[in-house]
Amino acid sequence: MKENQKKVFVGMSGGVDSSVAAYLLKKEGYDVTGVFIRSFNIDGCEEKDAEDARRVAEHLKIPFYVFDFEKEYKKKVVEYMVEGYRHGITPNPDVMCNKEIKFGLFLKKARAMGADLIATGHYVRLHKFQMTNFKFQINSKVSSERGSTSGGKTQNSKFGLWSAKDLNKDQSYFLWTLTQDQLKYCLFPIGDYTKPEVRIIARKVGLPTAEKKDSQGICFLGQVELGDFLKRYIKPKKGPVIDTGGRKVGEHDGIFFYTVGQRHGLGLGGGEPYYIAEKVLKTNTLVVARGSDNPALFRKDVEVTDISLIRPLGTSELKSGIPILARIRYRQPLAKAALTKLKTGNLKLEFENPIKFVAPGQSAVFYSGKKEMLGGGIIL
Repeated sequence: MKENQKKVFVGMSGGVDSSVAAYLLKKEGYDVTGVFIRSFNIDGCEEKDAEDARRVAEHLKIPFYVFDFEKEYKKKVVEYMVEGYRHGITPNPDVMCNKEIKFGLFLKKARAMGADLIATGHYVRLHKFQMTNFKFQINSKVSSERGSTSGGKTQNSKFGLWSAKDLNKDQSYFLWTLTQDQLKYCLFPIGDYTKPEVRIIARKVGLPTAEKKDSQGICFLGQVELGDFLKRYIKPKKGPVIDTGGRKVGEHDGIFFYTVGQRHGLGLGGGEPYYIAEKVLKTNTLVVARGSDNPALFRKDVEVTDISLIRPLGTSELKSGIPILARIRYRQPLAKAALTKLKTGNLKLEFENPIKFVAPGQSAVFYSGKKEMLGGGIIL
């Protein structure tokens, strides 16, 4: 079977990006089927999104299905997020959604229904490598250890993920959990386009979603505030807000509802603004620092656990530190760092320059100097 004659199930969210992804694949000759993934949603916007996806499928004259993963999404994504906040960390539900739902359940069901591949509207680029004489470039160092590990999952390296052409929309940060066994079934059609180019294509071919605005924030919340949602599951518990000198400057409703780096919602007025520098779960205390350049907001290194690497890093090089680029939150500029393996199997990420607003529970994602996304893990 020729590559572009294969059957592809496209995850269609009802937005312009996945709509154009489906169009591009059909234009290339793939046998395209659209799928809307029904998940957990609390403000009702999902019904409109499903209808928009259906309208696009009708416009493209492709089959359309709805996969109902609401129960699984609530368990694997929503409960994961709530439990993370309950334990004082800042989890990333988008990462877990990609791991468990889009490239987990969706991929599995699509394959069971006869799909050769799946596709999404993520802004990321997928490259396939020839395995003969394999060498892996990480900045200035080269590893030829094809079976080496870093304490994370060892993978037979055939595919790699690169940042999207549109760096303002790049979503590689959310895809660090993907494995070779998943990537071999994946397509990312819009990774080589900018957002304005995607809009132009949508308008040109008359897609019903051409002018639809991008969704913002956590998808399943819609217009509902995160704090209000969390209070449905976590009972407020008042505690002190102290500054970096140990002086009490206010009270909060429970550290579960806040994150490191947060500025608003603290109720601390007057003068230079305060930022959350630390959350102390044991004493239910928020530590705040005044001024965005306060040294208490910066960290030189972090420990990363639950490692997943798309391609293996050399074990011997990890002992002395591999120079990479990294980011510890979405859309943060890539920062120079060194990656070292610890005796626990975790990785230590040491930044060339101290980095601001490191939030435990968030993802630390690793890149090469050529913008290849190498993998990532969870910040301790």
